[in-house]
Amino acid sequence: MKRTYPRHIGSIIDEVMERCGLTDSLNDQRASAIWAEVVGPGINRYTSRRYVDRGVMHVYLTSAPLKNELQFVKERLIEALNKALGAEIVKELIIH
Repeated sequence: MKRTYPRHIGSIIDEVMERCGLTDSLNDQRASAIWAEVVGPGINRYTSRRYVDRGVMHVYLTSAPLKNELQFVKERLIEALNKALGAEIVKELIIH
């Protein structure tokens, strides 16, 4: 029998997630969940729906003036989201 050495549980979970093809789905969910932390409660109050699909985050807002304002800072929001996630998951942000 081959001897195995102890491994961290996190690395084992990551390996299983990768094998099952769930890593991308999990990263999309993490990116969607972190939106509220990145923008804060003031902006999150006007967020009605958000999701990430293949690196594109879709955010639905209920305030037209806020939609317009966020268009100007899209790149900074993408950078802040990816920094909070620790990986480049969000490649584009579409504000509806």
